[in-house]
Amino acid sequence: MLKTFQSLLQGKLSFLEESSLLVAVSGGLDSMVLVDLCKKTGLNISLAHCNFKMRGLESNKDVDFIKSYAEIHNIEFFSTAFDTDTYAKSSKQSIQMAARQLRYQWFESLQEQHRFDFVLTAHHADDNLETFLINLSRGTGLGGLTGIPEINGSIVRPILDFSRDEILDYAISEKLKWREDSSNKNKMYLRNNLRHSIIPLLKEINPSFIDSFKKTQDHLKGSQSIIEDYLLDIEDLVIESVSENKILYKINLIESLNNPKAYLYQLFKPYGFTDWNKITDLLKAQTGKQISSPSHRLIKNRNHLLLCKLEAPFELDISIESLQSLVKIPSHNIVLKMESTNSNLIMSGESLLLDSDSLIFPLKVRTWQEGDYFYPSGMRGKKKLSKFFKDEKISLIDKENALILCSDDQVVWILGSRSDKRFIVTKKTTNFLKISIEYNAHS
Repeated sequence: MLKTFQSLLQGKLSFLEESSLLVAVSGGLDSMVLVDLCKKTGLNISLAHCNFKMRGLESNKDVDFIKSYAEIHNIEFFSTAFDTDTYAKSSKQSIQMAARQLRYQWFESLQEQHRFDFVLTAHHADDNLETFLINLSRGTGLGGLTGIPEINGSIVRPILDFSRDEILDYAISEKLKWREDSSNKNKMYLRNNLRHSIIPLLKEINPSFIDSFKKTQDHLKGSQSIIEDYLLDIEDLVIESVSENKILYKINLIESLNNPKAYLYQLFKPYGFTDWNKITDLLKAQTGKQISSPSHRLIKNRNHLLLCKLEAPFELDISIESLQSLVKIPSHNIVLKMESTNSNLIMSGESLLLDSDSLIFPLKVRTWQEGDYFYPSGMRGKKKLSKFFKDEKISLIDKENALILCSDDQVVWILGSRSDKRFIVTKKTTNFLKISIEYNAHS
């Protein structure tokens, strides 16, 4: 095993040899073997251990065991403790998911503080098989069947190709010491049930099951690579536009594809969506219908699907006490440039010429509200902003992000759109105020 590990370091994992590495250590068999391999191959490692406080005195003895090992071998050691049970309840997660989140958040903070290049974990081939079976039992796509990635950003799993049997044989031959986690025997956890009941049966049926499984996963990864390459062409076809805040997909072109539901899965899986029936239904839904993932919203907007990040609604209220040359609006990455002028200039959608004498300071820039109305220039009478947005076919996202300029709480301008005719210049205007929007401004 040591020779194979050395070959990995000379090949696809050669970048580890010159890196500063943080090794995640539980004290169990797998992680202690990983530490021993790293030590014997001369890698620059530090150790990190999380005490999840789930096994009382046993958990505390794990900490003492690893701390003692680090002192004997003169290796830098970090440890922390979590109230995992309380965190799981407050975040409404399973114990396993809560522990995973806490663990990787802490690893990330250690990386930032101590400038570690990579975090090494001791996942191995049997872990990979367990993950495959868990995903298969819950219903998954091709991505869920390709298993645990060997390299995922700064997380590296150097012994992922080794089986649990190989790891155990190495530990015994090298006379290594490790701690046994009693919770690993608890079959109330699906992973443990697979580990102790299902996988031994599979290995009994086929002694080379792990090797066969590795070959299958290689084929699946190859298929996934082909799909990802093809999906780039599909995205070019169905995406109409991409901006900082949203991506616009053409529904008619998605519907023209063979098996649109399958393509929707591939298009929106990276954004955390899981209910493919609801996404498929969105194609025929009314404008404004939307569904959410933990991180994004997908909205039906007439002939398009509109994808944007899921953000908390914001409220903006900026007061302009007097004539200022620049008014910064960081939330929209814009600046309003205001200047007095004596000439009746030609205006565009990004600028407005107002009768200065019709304005009452302080002016305000704020988010629009239900009930707001104005007298649109070029139109008769007044109109509610909500009705104006609907008539102009403004998308839900653009409507949510719309800002208005007000004078004495009367709408002067929907920024970048229509102005109120009560405030624009006339033949009788003597004092002009020009307001322009400058984009991509940095506050």
